[in-house]
Amino acid sequence: MPNRAEKSELRRRLRRARAALPKKERAAATRAANGFLKRFIRRGSRIGVYWPVGSEMRLSGFVQTALSRGAELYLPYIEPDSLRLWFTPYRGDAAQAERKRGRGSLHIPQFGGKKIRAHRLHVLFVPLVGIDRQGYRLGQGGGYYDVSLATLRGRLRPRTVGVGFACQLCDVLPHEPHDIQLDAFVCERGIIRF
Repeated sequence: MPNRAEKSELRRRLRRARAALPKKERAAATRAANGFLKRFIRRGSRIGVYWPVGSEMRLSGFVQTALSRGAELYLPYIEPDSLRLWFTPYRGDAAQAERKRGRGSLHIPQFGGKKIRAHRLHVLFVPLVGIDRQGYRLGQGGGYYDVSLATLRGRLRPRTVGVGFACQLCDVLPHEPHDIQLDAFVCERGIIRF
């Protein structure tokens, strides 16, 4: 079983690699990955996206295309005193945020509207710090996505797609029995399915 220090060091190393991407390379990688993400768009489908924090990959290009093609987008909604996420409608306008929520330095805009749970989504894009070739994700460490995905065991669940840069792909990451493999990873090099 991995220890906290090991995971913390991995997070630091992977965040540094992601943050060190030169501006032009980051922009090109973001455009390419957003292009690959468009393959997940279906008219009327419910797609969970994330609000990028720090140097996480931006989804702006995908969001605009998905909305224009008739997909319904949802952003995570953090319920006070709970790690399990709700998802609320997102129409591509940051001005509609009602508040910010999160632990530590994570201040994520929260949007109002009818809340749904992850099992009601068709696809869920998951941010990550790292991912390995088996589909195991290393997240920020808050536990929101881990808890939300764990509640889906044995239930209908959305296709889970990790989104990031190629520098975040590792051969093997430490994982625990409760960790859930993602279905795919999208980066500037394409789509890797697990």
